[in-house]
Order: sequence, then structure tokens, then C-alpha cells
Amino acid sequence: MDSDNIECVSSIDGLEDEEINSHHPHNYHQSPNQYSSKPHNNHGVSSGIAPTSVHELLECPVCTNSMYPPIHQCHNGHTLCSTCKTRVHNRCPTCRQELGDIRCLALEKVAESLELPCRYYSLGCPGIFPYYSKLKHESLCNFRPYNCPYAGSECSVTGDIPYLVNHLKDDHKVDMHTGCTFNHRYVKSNPREVENATWMLTVFHCFGQYFCLHFEAFQLGMAPVYMAFLRFMGDEVEARNYSYSLEVGANGRKLIWEGTPRSIRDSHRRVRDSHDGLIIQRNMALFFSGGDRKELKLRVTGRIWKEQQNPDAGVCIPNLCS
Repeated sequence: MDSDNIECVSSIDGLEDEEINSHHPHNYHQSPNQYSSKPHNNHGVSSGIAPTSVHELLECPVCTNSMYPPIHQCHNGHTLCSTCKTRVHNRCPTCRQELGDIRCLALEKVAESLELPCRYYSLGCPGIFPYYSKLKHESLCNFRPYNCPYAGSECSVTGDIPYLVNHLKDDHKVDMHTGCTFNHRYVKSNPREVENATWMLTVFHCFGQYFCLHFEAFQLGMAPVYMAFLRFMGDEVEARNYSYSLEVGANGRKLIWEGTPRSIRDSHRRVRDSHDGLIIQRNMALFFSGGDRKELKLRVTGRIWKEQQNPDAGVCIPNLCS
């Protein structure tokens, strides 16, 4: 589907319909500098000075990541991680001597006694972890940077939520709206041609949080379908505090979807492939379009609300955005 042939119109919180243009994906080739590693020379080997701490001794000279067992060494005592041993074709990156299968057991023992801060301590993580537990924590750390949530691109930018909001607005030209209700109209001149296409049309700001609205067309088995869903710009636990609804209909009929927005920790493709959103088959979409069914005119409305715990009843009650 050619995104140039689809017109997207939105009215937010009672405002008049305004035209929203869909945008082609943009590619980025590097992440923000605040998340980059140490500089490397042309051979991929760290160009820093000799190690001056135990932590630096445990840093692989090729990838600069912390080394975990098995830690390998050459006959001259230079060490590197097991992953990079294969990458350097069994040659020591420091002295170029052939690597055998020598384990550096002494360094592995030293690592067992260490407790180190999370690599994201500069982003706010206060945790101190045993060396061999640190890696697992970092893979799940709530302070780790988020990937850019823009759909339909291979954007490699990472950062915190404020940084990504500005990135989406400035670099991907995504529309930004304040409010918890939305009204999108999708128009396609030739709906019989359904190819894989994705759009992230809008980022909504409400309850002090940001939400991404996605809409796309793809083949579900042999059936062409349209799908809309919402993602939360934050972690999964916090996403559970919010709910949203999507509605599409016409001619006295309607489809309604209610659910919890997925965190942007889950990739766009993972959410889509789980079918966690409002799915509209093409025939139903054309029925909602009315007329001679030769043009798609699909209006999707929705709202976001926050679930508040009622301490007296022990249940959640919706807190609607005013």
C-alpha cells in the first residue's frame, strides 16, 4: 500500500477535523552519544590506555563489554571474551599470537568477588550487583534506554522518553497532540490493493504520559485486514495503569476494542503479530465506508483512561481525562 494514497484526518478532544499526513520511514545510523561505548581504533580494539582497575581488567579489548566465563587468554596472558575469540579468528588482538584453549581461571575467580553498579547508573539506577548477576539485571533494568518506537523503519536511535518524544517530532515528523480522545479518518482510493504498510500517526500526551497510536494494513493469512493499536511510552508495569478503547462503525453497526496499551519495550512487530488491537477485515471496512465500496473511508475513534484503585472496594475505577 502506498502511504501517499491514504489521507489521515484527526480531531482531538472535540476540535474540528484537520488533515494529518502519513510519513515515509526515516533511517538512522547511530544512537545518541550518551549511550555510546569507548572509542575504538580501526581494528575494532579499544584504543584506551592500559587497565588501571579490576573492572578494566575484566573488559574485553575487542568489544569493550564485560567478560564472563569462559574468559580466554593467550600464552602471553592477554585476555578476551569467548564471543570475540571467534571474531578474531583465534589470534590474540593484542600480541597477534595464536590463541589456544587456555582459560583465565584467576580472572574468573576475581570476578566472583566483585560487586559493581549497573551500567545505567548515570541514568538513575541505584543498584549494586554481584558481577555475574549484573548482566541479567541490565537486560531488564527499568533505567535502560528505550528503542525508538517509530513503526516501519529500522531506526537505531535509543534514549529516555523525553529524548524520544523530541526525536519522533523532529526527525520522524510524527504529529503530537494533547488529550485523551482521538478521531482518525483513513481514506484509500483503491482498497482492493492491500500491501503491508505501517504508520505511526500520532503521539498523545495525557495524564503526564505519552502514547503512540499505530494503524496499518497487512495480510492475515489470506485475508487483507486493517489494524489499530496503542503503545505506552514507558515500562510494562506502568502501562497496566492505563486502558484504552478503539471504535469503528457506520450504518448502525460498530466494532469496539478495549485493552491495555503495550509498552514500547515490546517491538511494534511483536504487538502486531500478537493481534493485540482492533482488527478490521477488508469487507467489513468497506461496509463501514458505505457508498459503492470503491473507496475506503474508515473512521476510528478512541479514548485513553487511567485505572484508579478504589481502596474501599478493592477494585479499579476509570479516571477519565477531562
